[in-house]
Parts: sequence; structure tokens; C-alpha cells
Amino acid sequence: MALGLIAKKVKKKRMINMEKDIRPDKWALVTGSSSGIGREIVKLLESYGYGSILVARRRSRLEDLAEVLKYKSYIIEADLSQPSTAKDLCQKIDELGEKEAIRIDLLVNNAGFGDLGFFGDTDLDKELDMIHVNIESLHILMKHYLKRFIEEDRGHILNVASSAGLMPAGPYMSTYYATKAYVTSLTSGVAKELKDRGSRVVVSALCPGPVDTEFNDVANCSFDIGSIGPGQCAREALENLFKGKTIIVPSTKMKLATKFSKILTRNRLIDICGRQQKKKI
Repeated sequence: MALGLIAKKVKKKRMINMEKDIRPDKWALVTGSSSGIGREIVKLLESYGYGSILVARRRSRLEDLAEVLKYKSYIIEADLSQPSTAKDLCQKIDELGEKEAIRIDLLVNNAGFGDLGFFGDTDLDKELDMIHVNIESLHILMKHYLKRFIEEDRGHILNVASSAGLMPAGPYMSTYYATKAYVTSLTSGVAKELKDRGSRVVVSALCPGPVDTEFNDVANCSFDIGSIGPGQCAREALENLFKGKTIIVPSTKMKLATKFSKILTRNRLIDICGRQQKKKI
């Protein structure tokens, strides 16, 4: 009896593995895919015909995600806060591509985090890790895949920024705001370069306001204004990415807030941002 139960369990496990051998027509590389927006993007991408290469620090979370996916996926454990990781990741995926006949069609630069506090008091090592993840690793991955996409005249890149990246500065989250301003500026500049070339490659920046994710725990903060779920954020991100929109601001509330900010002076915006962030300390 016990052996029969074991046999059934083994058979069931094998069936699950067979189902995971279903290969998609297209492949996405998604960093920070173990939780939040990244996890939701991976799940939604299946409805667009994409399988995913899952990248994050927490392998167990990635394995849990892979279990609920329809298509075959690949897991790469990587800490993009370390200076050499992004280049090593590119090499690993290139090797995987040659071995498994995988061509990346979509890059989602989602990995990132923030921190809250007076700049003179915040931890330097944590800020440098933030810069490595939010800027350096994103830049390396974007550069690596953009070159290939341009050669093939196809492909999409989604850089996950923040509404913070649309502001002139963010007192008490100064480093985080600066990193996200880099992302939105880089994305907008490259998108214009591609347009001037007549390229079909699409580069977009996702600029959400507050989203219910683990970001708040890492940044040691909470938001007074209403947030949206990561599912809604991911859905609006992909819909607008595939429409070719460069700057994507999910939710009607944040779209209106972004438009309103354009009529304010730079100093007034910085003052408002500073007062909002200071409340969280």
C-alpha cells in the first residue's frame, strides 16, 4: 500500500516535470522576479507567449514561482548588488542560450530597492549596493541586450523605475530618487535614439507610485497615499510596453499627480517630496 502511494507520488511529479517541458515561442529575462512586480510580470508574460529566465537572490522563491508557471523556465540565483554580477549574468545566459537554443526577446530590469533617512545618517554600503542594482546592473544588462535587439531589429526592454524618477529630487530618499532619475533619463534618451534610427526595438520605463510590495520593508518606510497592487502595475506595464509607450505611469491617480506636478516649480516639487518623505521617518 505504502509503495503504491509512493509510486503515485513519483508518477505525479514526473507528469509535472513533463508539463514544464512545454517551450514557449519567446523568452523574457526578468530580474527581481522572486516577488512583487517582477513576479507578477513573469506570470502575465505567459499570456503573451513568453517563457522566462528567472533571476533573483532567493532561489527558493524562484522555485516556488516556477512551479506555478505553464511554460518551461530557467532559474539563475544572482545578487545584482555586487559589482561583477551583471556581466557574469550576461555570460551565463549567453551560454544557456547556446546550450538550450534560447533567444532573449524581452528584458525586464526589475531588480532594485530604496532606503529612507537623512543622507548624512544613511548607511554608505547599503547606498552603494543600491547604486549597483538600480543603475550599474540595469545599465550593463540594457546595453548587452540592446545591441543584439538592434542587430535583429526586434525586442523589448522594460526598465522598472519609479514616479520618483520623474521628480527633480526626493529629500530623505535622495539616493533612491537619484537612481530612478537616472533610469528614466537613460530610457528616454535611448528611446529617442532608436526612434531616430527607425528601429523597431522598444525601450520603456515603468514609473509607478506606491505599490504593495516588499519594497517598503527594505526601504524602512510606508506610504500615506493609496497604493496599487503589483498585479495591476504589471498588467498596465505590459499593455503599454507592447503599445510602444516610453514612460509608463500606472493608475489614474498617479497619471493625474504626474500631470499636476508639471505646473509646479522645481523648488516647490522638492519641498512637497521632502515633506512627504520626512513623515515616514
